[in-house]
This record gives sequence, C-alpha cells and structure tokens, in this order.
Amino acid sequence: MTDYGHQLEFGIFPTPDAAAADLVLEMSEAADVSGLDLVTVQDHPYNARHLDAWTLLSVVAARTTTVRVALNVANLPLRPPVVLARSAATLDLLSGGRVELGLGTGAFWDAIAAAGGPRRTPGEATTALEEAIAVIRGVWSGRGSVSVDGQHYRVKGLHSGPAPAHPVGIWLGAYKPRMLRLTGRLADGWLPSMGYAGAAELPAMNATIDEAARGAGRDPAAVRRLYNVDPGTSPQQLAELALEHGMSTFIVPVASVRDVQRFAAEVAPATRELVEDERTRRDAAPAPAVVHEPVGSGASRASGDAPAHEGAGAHLVEVHDGLRAELARLRDIVEQVVAGEEEAHRARNAINELTMRQNNWTLGAYCQQYCRFVTGHHGLEDRSVFPHLRRSDPALTPVLDRLEQEHVVIHDVLEQLDDALVGLVSGASGTPELQRVVDRLSQSLLEHLSYEEDELVPALDRYGFY
Repeated sequence: MTDYGHQLEFGIFPTPDAAAADLVLEMSEAADVSGLDLVTVQDHPYNARHLDAWTLLSVVAARTTTVRVALNVANLPLRPPVVLARSAATLDLLSGGRVELGLGTGAFWDAIAAAGGPRRTPGEATTALEEAIAVIRGVWSGRGSVSVDGQHYRVKGLHSGPAPAHPVGIWLGAYKPRMLRLTGRLADGWLPSMGYAGAAELPAMNATIDEAARGAGRDPAAVRRLYNVDPGTSPQQLAELALEHGMSTFIVPVASVRDVQRFAAEVAPATRELVEDERTRRDAAPAPAVVHEPVGSGASRASGDAPAHEGAGAHLVEVHDGLRAELARLRDIVEQVVAGEEEAHRARNAINELTMRQNNWTLGAYCQQYCRFVTGHHGLEDRSVFPHLRRSDPALTPVLDRLEQEHVVIHDVLEQLDDALVGLVSGASGTPELQRVVDRLSQSLLEHLSYEEDELVPALDRYGFY
C-alpha cells in the first residue's frame, strides 16, 4: 500500500478535433468554471484531423482564469526541445504560471517519419528524452548558457531563458523499466494511461520509480503520480487508486460539456471526501501501545472508548466552513453586481455597461460552481454517508430524515438562484429578486449546516463516513 499524501487534482482530456474546435473550448471553459485543475490535450502533429496542441492550449489559457494546461504528452521527435522549452515558458508567463509539460519518447514512428521527424528505436528514444530534459531545464534556468552534447540533441552556448513564471513540472509518460527509472531520477511526475498500465500493474511500476528516486537521493514523493483514467471510473475506484497506489491526479477523456460538469460536480468531490476521510482515520488511529496492568485490576478499556474514526466529525466541520466562506464570497459578488448596476444607471456609457456585464458574468460563473459544490456535497451525503449512519445507529433516523428534507429545500433555492441569474441577464428581473434569493439561500443553508454539525459530529466521530 502506497499513499504519497499528495493533494488530489482532477483534469480533462478532450480530443483536439479540428472539426469541433468550439466544443473543445467550451469544455475547457467548463472545466475552469467548475473548479477542475487541468485541461490536457494529446499531441500528434502528423494528425490532419487535430488542432495544433500548443496553439490550442494558448487559446484555452487565454479564455480561462485558474485551470492549468498541459500537453498529454508532447511529441518530442517533432518538437525540438529548445523550441518546446521556450513555448512552455512563454505560455507560463502569459498565463500567470498555469502550464505543465507532459513529455513522451514518441510513438507511431511511420507517421513521425512521414512528417519529417527521426525514426528511433526504443533505446534511442529514451536517450533522446533524457537529453531533451537537460536542454529544457537549462533553457528554463534563465541563467548563463546551455550546453548539452548528446547523441540526439546538441546545444552549445545557447543563451538560457526566458524562465517560466513558476517551476513547470515535467511529467513523463513511462511504462518500460528504463523509462520508469528515468522518471524516478529526473521527472516531477509520472503520467501513464489506464489502458496501458492497469491498476494491477501499478505497484511494480511505482516500486521501480521509487527505487530509482531513492538511488538518486530523492524522496519518492517528489514524483507526483498522474493517471489518465477510463471514462466512467467511479469515485470509489479513484479513491482506491489514491490510497493504495498513490495516484493523485486523475485525468478523464470528455466528449461534452455535460461530461465535464458531471466529473467536476459528482466524481471529483466524492473522491476527495473518500480519500480525506480515510486519511483522517489513518492519522487519528492510535498507535499500538503496550499496557502493563495488574491482572484483575479492572482497568480494561471498553472498545467504544477509542473510536476508530476519530476526526471524521472535524472533517465535516471543515467542509462546512468551506461552504460558509464561499457563501460569503457569493454575497460579496452580488454586492459588486448591485454596485455596478447602480453605477451604470448613473452614467450610461460603454465602460459602465461593460463593467456590469463582466460582473454579471463573474457572478454567473461563480454561482454555477458554488451550486455544484453544494449539490455534490449533499448528493454524497444522501447516497453514502446517511445510509451508513442509518445502519450504524437507527436512533439517528429522525435527524437524517430532517437533513434529507432540508437538502430538497436547499436544492429548490439553488434552482431559484439560477432562475434569478437568468432573469438578471435577460432583463426579466433585477437585483432585488437576486438579493432575495441569496438571502433565503444564506438563511436556509447556514441553519442546515449548524443543525447537521450539532447532531452528527459525535456520530461521525464514532462511526466515520462509510
């Protein structure tokens, strides 16, 4: 069992289909608004049906605000490492530090050769990749000159730079032992695909990476474990991959905006809660102790005195505190929208109209993300946490019934909020209706969270989430 303790991240892998360019951008924007971490695209420059990967990622970065972008993975034989390094650094600077770099040795050698690239054996391709990493990191250093005298890449006296805005991670798509050892020695991340490396194969591959990392004087945890997973992989399966095999970034192929929304609203939060609960349980589990007591002293300890799930209640409060903080942020944005509307009414000009539209867009995007967060949290409770507590303690039934009824009420208020936003943008209703709905959401949600904490924290400490 290996859990490197990495914070979980979630990303998407849309096909860069030139015939559906608008959809690719829409899915990327949905990932950004939904709170996902990554948008990644495959890189096959010889494929006439694909958009150029770097150009696509540049547009994605320009149309998003928080999501990071990465090649999954770069086709090194057709992208010279100096140009690749400067492309990544430039986009990282322009996007405010939101670029990572997946690298591969290359595949489909007939197609690469048809595009003018070299044809390499597996051994040559691995050597070329190691040389390329040296070149790329030298360029990114931004200090002095770069010289690499390799078999495949020779750089002599090249001025380094520009340096990226943040330490760009190099993630390797690796499967064979030599590539896995290279990953352990030099890479920031390992990026395999489930179709080529199933769960049963991960322990041995992780062990090879870990051994190479330790041999190079590195902590194995310095290598993030990313995974291109199959569509439909459940939160339970992802949690097991994280807790048992150390995989911490899950990237899923998507074909529609709905795919993105479901992954962000249902799969990602459910996986996070499963993993956080188990990590909390492990951290809180008391270490085995040797107790020397006189026989017959009557000093035995009841099994219920040391709950195995201590800390689960505290985790619920942490999640609720996050909901409260984001609700306060939502109210702040509503106030900005109201102020912008009032300003626009006082001075009808293009700048004020633009500001008001921008505020409305920001509010709409934020509400969409927040509503999904609340709905996802309540959905997980209804599907998993509450049934577990009903089985564990039937006396909680009235409390759980009330909480489930309140979930329905809050869901109705969230739908009213969506209607109020539509009315605001369309002009059918104004900010007074929006403020009324937000006030109702604040009252119902805050009362619900407080009641749930009062009634369930002791039970969660005793029984855990699952």
